[in-house]
Amino acid sequence: MKKIHMMALTLGILFTACSQQQARKPISNSSGTFMKESVERNKKLVAGEEAQIDSIIKSNPGTKYIASKKGYWYYYIAQNTKDTIHPKKGDIAYFDYELKSLDGNVIYSEVELRPQVYHVDKQNIMMGLRDAIKLMKKNETVTFLFPSHMAYGYHGDNKSIGPKTSLICTVTLNDIKPDTEAKASPTAKTNKPLLTPDIPVKQE
Repeated sequence: MKKIHMMALTLGILFTACSQQQARKPISNSSGTFMKESVERNKKLVAGEEAQIDSIIKSNPGTKYIASKKGYWYYYIAQNTKDTIHPKKGDIAYFDYELKSLDGNVIYSEVELRPQVYHVDKQNIMMGLRDAIKLMKKNETVTFLFPSHMAYGYHGDNKSIGPKTSLICTVTLNDIKPDTEAKASPTAKTNKPLLTPDIPVKQE
């Protein structure tokens, strides 16, 4: 009797374990469906934002827009054709900038955001701006059109920039200095290391 009881108990445990394993399958399928739907939503969002930006570009035929490799567009307001130096990792970039919505409304003015002192590739700033600064040369002013995935993404900045918001960003690069030279200069000090609204500074 004891042997029969033990065999019945063992079979019961095995049956329960198999049932539990089979019950997990729908969760995996549901997760896969969710990922596919999420990808499709992202594609539609990007396509919609690019269509808006394309409309702006087409409405300004006299402006020479340049498409970047990172998925944003820009044009020069003031271009420096004499210098060849661009900011590189470890340099200090001194710049001013302004943020607008795609319909041209000012979100953050240059006065609100100045002064900007940025350790290139060593601090967290808006993704598009992080890449854009390295395209510029001293004394240049450039306007960038950033889709939301190159700006503040799904969350916005929790202040004036809403979720999934494309931005027009006009930047003036005032100076570039190597880190060692900047530390020795009194202009390296600033009382307002804002960088970008509501984005924490992260030292690497």
